[in-house]
Amino acid sequence: MTEPVILLPGMMCDARLFAPQIAALSAIRPVMVAPLVGGDTVTAMAAAILQQAPPRFALAGLSMGGIVAMEVIRQAPSRITRLALMDTNPLAEAPERAKMRDQQIARVLGGALKAVIRDDMKPHYLADGSDRRTILDLCMDMALALGPDVFAGQSRALQTRPDQCETLRGVDVPTLILHGAEDRLCPAERHELMRDLVPGAILARIDDAGHLPTLEQPKPTNEALEKWLTI
Repeated sequence: MTEPVILLPGMMCDARLFAPQIAALSAIRPVMVAPLVGGDTVTAMAAAILQQAPPRFALAGLSMGGIVAMEVIRQAPSRITRLALMDTNPLAEAPERAKMRDQQIARVLGGALKAVIRDDMKPHYLADGSDRRTILDLCMDMALALGPDVFAGQSRALQTRPDQCETLRGVDVPTLILHGAEDRLCPAERHELMRDLVPGAILARIDDAGHLPTLEQPKPTNEALEKWLTI
């Protein structure tokens, strides 16, 4: 059987983030989407995913999903057959960003989840495009479905995440580094760094996309993922 692939969504996103990829890939291989739950650290989230995962699998993560994917391959390198890191960041949290998350957590647990997503997060997600409003509405729906407790746990996990540069230097499976050309949250230099750290990694830039190319530009994103899955 063709190897299964596990997709890890970004912060406050669920399987709907990957709807175009599931549609494109699931006809020829098993596709799973693992939620980023199971604790309030990246280490615990990765361990929870490994408990549910098949013995060997391809792994792709976007944004926070990419951060957790790096921890998954750090914990169990022999189980990962290939790795895709999309619109993500291998570095530890900057202190000023961690402090801002404390403020957001307090607001969200006080009942302001919708306002935090609307004002602090959604404005930075997307490039301009005809589907922008539809995608932003979907982002809000996913966040509200997951709720304040998931927001707090994921935020704390991001605050304490480890630097994974050394992990990436040791990756020896086919690796795709993919990013939206207009991503303001995880700029191009972060992806160039990851490309340089992983021996033989392929860098794919998706034009006319911001932080969520899986939804903004699904066709070129799918093409890059399908190519990666056949390397």
